[in-house]
Amino acid sequence: MRIATYNVEWFNALFDDDAMLLVDQRWSGRYNVTRQDQIAALGVVFAALDADVILLVEAPDHSTDRSTISALQQFCAHFGLRTNAGVMGFANETQQELAILYDPKLCSITHTPHASPTAPRFDGSFDIDLDIDARLDRVQFSKPPLETQVQLATGSVLDLIGVHLKSKAPHGARNLQEAMQQSIKNRRKQLAQAIWLRRRISDRLAAGADMIVLGDFNDGPGLDTYETLFGRSSIEIIAGAGSQDVPMFDPHITQVVVDEFGDLPYSARFQGRDQAKHLNALIDYIFVSPELTDKAGQWRIWNPYETQFSPELTQALITASDHFPVTLDIDLA
Repeated sequence: MRIATYNVEWFNALFDDDAMLLVDQRWSGRYNVTRQDQIAALGVVFAALDADVILLVEAPDHSTDRSTISALQQFCAHFGLRTNAGVMGFANETQQELAILYDPKLCSITHTPHASPTAPRFDGSFDIDLDIDARLDRVQFSKPPLETQVQLATGSVLDLIGVHLKSKAPHGARNLQEAMQQSIKNRRKQLAQAIWLRRRISDRLAAGADMIVLGDFNDGPGLDTYETLFGRSSIEIIAGAGSQDVPMFDPHITQVVVDEFGDLPYSARFQGRDQAKHLNALIDYIFVSPELTDKAGQWRIWNPYETQFSPELTQALITASDHFPVTLDIDLA
């Protein structure tokens, strides 16, 4: 099977309240890209990926007026995609949902939230002392992870958790002092979310589950200057690096990526405020549990700046999103 994670920037802006695609020349949520062009580009990318299961980060909004799954099914119907079944978990208020599209002929996927004394349900709250002041801080997810169980047509079962951790970017900071304070606060909250997620992973592994954890983690070893204040990145916490936790594996975790020139692998390319420079970052991952490591084949970042694709697919990947898909080919029979 091919498992994919793909953060589609402002996917929500491509649909109306009736879940219909807005194929027109008005601007999308992406800078200087029309809705028609982004939709066409996404069609090319999804066809090329040909994935069996796709986690969509920043999936269309789900609210009283809008339906995430209806919008995604409309998208699949528009392009004739076989991944025409969908599942989502707890909706959020950011207009960026976590959802999964899958091929119903190969598997079925259901939302299966869990809870334990050390790791509450992801739509709840998590108490942890973030700043070592002997007082518990209450942490919540703005985008609760999507916990699912995958039932394969072959009879195999595994857990799959889709993730979109909090960004560490100091949005709204008016000066360097505010940027520093906000960056540290955001990193502290993100690390708390990573600890919460890691506890759920450990619980499920202890229960004997095979697991895949994937998505946009907004972090990576060495990704910002404040990481050294806390010892480990959230990626290392989730992977179980430097601890007694059962390890989760992604071959890209050893990559340290903060590079404006693209010398190292990266899964996202963000435009700077001056519109001239770009920040490249490896923040999209697919982790597998130990029992699945030997079954895993190739991990691939569909980066058009690093891999030779057809001219059409190269341009589509650039137009479709500021993230690039990451895929894993794995034998789950």
